[in-house]
Amino acid sequence: MDRTLSYYKENAENFINGTVAVDFSAVADRFAALLSKGASVLDYGCGSGRDTKYFLDKGFQVEAIDGSKELCRYAEEYTGIPVRCILFQDLNELEKYDGIWACSSILHVPKKELPDIFARMIAALKSEGLIYTSFKYGNFEGERNGRHFSDFTTDSFASFLVQFPELQIIDEWVSVDVRPGRSEEKWLNIILKKTTIY
Repeated sequence: MDRTLSYYKENAENFINGTVAVDFSAVADRFAALLSKGASVLDYGCGSGRDTKYFLDKGFQVEAIDGSKELCRYAEEYTGIPVRCILFQDLNELEKYDGIWACSSILHVPKKELPDIFARMIAALKSEGLIYTSFKYGNFEGERNGRHFSDFTTDSFASFLVQFPELQIIDEWVSVDVRPGRSEEKWLNIILKKTTIY
């Protein structure tokens, strides 16, 4: 993760300029529609704060974290709420959130470390809580343009998820990148529900 964090430190302004104004509401609406009014949401890797602000504007109780100090500073200014600068691996909440929004964020975690990240998200969710997450679509894992990426297909993610019987896929779709000039890039979008295991 060190090289990825270095990337965001060196390219924070360009990253913010390239993402903060992107209209991601269609996906966010899809997630928000499944949450109750005033639900508690964690933006898990908030980046510019774009989606944090969306959820705040929708009336949700929102917390945001990011591993980049530079992005946290901007996100605080943009959203008007405190943004904790912690790594994904530092999440230690228990049954606190109705939803965790991990949009284009945990895709930077090496696959061997992802089980720990998912275990932390599961622990932090209330019963029946929801996770939205997204990965670039494919089988690649490694460095791409200065950052680590762990890509998934529908099949490889299904295989990964077997180790978490308490998570159920309730929505899954493949989309194209909404940023200008990036429409050839595909994304895997997943909404998961934490269920009780008997």
